[in-house]
Amino acid sequence: MRETVISELDLALVNALQLRPRAAWAELAAPLGVTAGTLARRWDRLSAEGLAWVSASPGREFSRTRCTAFVLLRCRPGTRRRLAERLCAFEEAATIELTAPGSADLLLDVLAPDLPALGRFLTEELEPLPDLLSVDCLFATSLYVEGSRWRLRSLDPAQLTALGTGGPGGPEAAPTTELDTVDRALLHALVRDGRMGLSALAEHADSSPATVRRRLRRLTDSGVLTFRCDVADALAGRPVPVSLLGRAPARDTAAVHRTLAALPECRLVAAVTGSSNIFTTLWVHDLGDIQRRETALCARLPSLTVTDRIVGLHTVKRMGHLLTDDGRRTGVRPIRPW
Repeated sequence: MRETVISELDLALVNALQLRPRAAWAELAAPLGVTAGTLARRWDRLSAEGLAWVSASPGREFSRTRCTAFVLLRCRPGTRRRLAERLCAFEEAATIELTAPGSADLLLDVLAPDLPALGRFLTEELEPLPDLLSVDCLFATSLYVEGSRWRLRSLDPAQLTALGTGGPGGPEAAPTTELDTVDRALLHALVRDGRMGLSALAEHADSSPATVRRRLRRLTDSGVLTFRCDVADALAGRPVPVSLLGRAPARDTAAVHRTLAALPECRLVAAVTGSSNIFTTLWVHDLGDIQRRETALCARLPSLTVTDRIVGLHTVKRMGHLLTDDGRRTGVRPIRPW
């Protein structure tokens, strides 16, 4: 494992990009108290070393019009890593995590444009794979929080105020479910590099920078597209990822989701199908923190019953980006969920 030297400015820069992933360096310079050139050099180093990256991912509209599922796989002993590497080639497998032995050996976040496409992936691509013993699929019926909302929390209140929310915004645009070739070209490029400039995007999509600017605004305002700044384990404080499956009465699910979403360590909250109707992923400090968090949650939410705890050992792929054992990005297997 490589030695990683991380400064307070590195952390502040990443936190700023989590809030405003495509902001120009000049816009971030004053709040962070350095020059635009310094920020550009810092980001080049962080990106080159695989410590942080910005990419496009499905926005809030995706869960309403398309399909998300959490898939738990069991496989033959000694085959998990080989199976995970094989799964990386599939566009539908957006995130792949090796888990501690228990109810699952691998946990997948699967994204598809519609239910038939998701069904084909499960039955025609996934189930025939050698060494696979079982497949358990939890369909997301609502997605309340996803990874783009997680923050480092390294900025002070004055810096947060100076950064704002990313610029003026109008009313929420109507959903954009029909995408043309220009839209898809932009999405494909931005999945690889979410900070690609307008000129480069225009060349990639055979369009003009002005058209690209309008298209990006439409895609983000309508919730088809969002941007996220992800980090390697070293920048995140080397957290322990744990996914909790839970069950709560339908009348209490809104309160459960709000409580989970408010936790700083929360990465994901979804309503799912199956005997458990709640799925959440937390990044906690250590293994002992799992029990402490669960105890605190159940005290605040007496109708919640935690039915399973899935501890992540290593994320092989996160939203299409391939990771080393210490969470550094080494490459991209682009997702195409739209």
